[in-house]
Amino acid sequence: MRTIYAVTHTEATHHVDKLVGGWYDSQLTPAGRRDAAAIGRVLRAEIPEGADVEVISSDLLRAQQTAEKVSDALGVTTIMDRRLREKSYGEAEGRPQQWLDRRFVPPPATGDRMGHYEGMRGGETRGECAQRVYAAMAEILARDCEYQIIVTHGFALTFVVAAWIKMPFAALGSVSFRVRSGSITTLREDDFYHNRQVLSLGDTRHLGS
Repeated sequence: MRTIYAVTHTEATHHVDKLVGGWYDSQLTPAGRRDAAAIGRVLRAEIPEGADVEVISSDLLRAQQTAEKVSDALGVTTIMDRRLREKSYGEAEGRPQQWLDRRFVPPPATGDRMGHYEGMRGGETRGECAQRVYAAMAEILARDCEYQIIVTHGFALTFVVAAWIKMPFAALGSVSFRVRSGSITTLREDDFYHNRQVLSLGDTRHLGS
């Protein structure tokens, strides 16, 4: 049996400063560090002692800092994978969210949603973000490991889950799994039917008020 815990990084400075995230390398706030430690405690309680465990994280600082708390709780070393980064917003990153809101070009209801350009120079399309997350997931799932913890970001999390349930790439244009920062999504494949289950999506019961 394989269990994956997909974790979204906890509260970061760009959240409280109302700045655009993406690849902007913000760090965790004090509350974010406390919540990351809480995630570590929850996962330590969930995963049996001595089990085979991996922690794989986006290389952006806020994800690294979240992953470090989890790795420390489990006594393992974090594996960094830049393909698990948040979607890039190019020139908007680190600017006030209002700056992006005034310039953002929303995708069409139909047509090429994956290749749609949102108006930000240097930014990724939805398809470019999905492609790299799918590539990362293919490598992660190819490894024989009973428990894997993936630390990523809110937008990228959709493609982690979609890859897990084997959603075809061509079907990703409209899918969205909305979760909060600091959430845990639990994914499991059983040994008998080999069904890919989504046991919980975006659980935040461990977070402080």
